[in-house]
Amino acid sequence: MSRKNGESIQVRIGLRIKELRNQRGLSQEKLAMLADLDRTYINSVENGRRNISINSLAKISAALGYTLQDFFKSDLFGIKNR
Repeated sequence: MSRKNGESIQVRIGLRIKELRNQRGLSQEKLAMLADLDRTYINSVENGRRNISINSLAKISAALGYTLQDFFKSDLFGIKNR
């Protein structure tokens, strides 16, 4: 995915979560269970309607099997994965 002009960090984080969740073959419900969060929260974050806390992002990243550093290695954030 490439970064689109004008997308807020909130939207880009949501897109990244959705991208990684889909790569893992997880439903929003399964990711929510693994991260100990509510499914509606995951949905709101993925759709850019919620401003996620760093604690929730850390839970989601861990549930997806990523460190926060690796989570942000994406064209969405202007960082190439080496």
